[in-house]
Amino acid sequence: MRPAFGLRFAFAAFLIALTAILLQARSRIEVLPQHLPLASFPAELAKWDSTEIVQDNKTLEVLGPGDFMERVYQDPNGKLPSIDLFLAYFPSQRAGETPHSPQHCLPGSGWNPEQNVQVTLAFPKHAAFAANRYVISKGGERRLVLYWFWAHDRGVASEYWAKFYLIKDAIRMNRSDGSLVRIVTSMLPGETPDAAQERIYPLTSAVVPLLDDYIPR
Repeated sequence: MRPAFGLRFAFAAFLIALTAILLQARSRIEVLPQHLPLASFPAELAKWDSTEIVQDNKTLEVLGPGDFMERVYQDPNGKLPSIDLFLAYFPSQRAGETPHSPQHCLPGSGWNPEQNVQVTLAFPKHAAFAANRYVISKGGERRLVLYWFWAHDRGVASEYWAKFYLIKDAIRMNRSDGSLVRIVTSMLPGETPDAAQERIYPLTSAVVPLLDDYIPR
């Protein structure tokens, strides 16, 4: 086992163990804040209208207890690839229900990873935060996946940091809620990941200011 991998594994195991001990040991009634249901998330963003994707029962069983929404937004001019937005909100993570990283499920669906990097997202009136940019391919099609973990107006790319903040927020606020935000688009022929990310920026920048209404601060 490489030293760097061993350290990451040990750190992840420590966080998972500490999270389980802390969340199970707390005797106070957990705070479950009010929030708007994800079903009411705007169907139109940045002049792009959308079609809702209803999750089947098998998918909902895998996701666990929570509130989920998936919409596919279409370019009003019909010239650009559609953009898929998926939001998963877990009011409580005490019982172990946590957001699933797309890096774990997409390869199982036959998609091959081509690139996996962290990028910084910056939007007006909000502090910049890190997100994951994942490029996948299958059967000649390439897709760009942009995703991050979001809780209490805070975005992070790392699952480990999401666990760290989960522990911190449980101690400070007696809350364990959190979410995953995932945005996917097919890439144009010859399009670079930077260009694809820039192309979906208008819709992404319309999503972020709305998150606090559906995923409580």
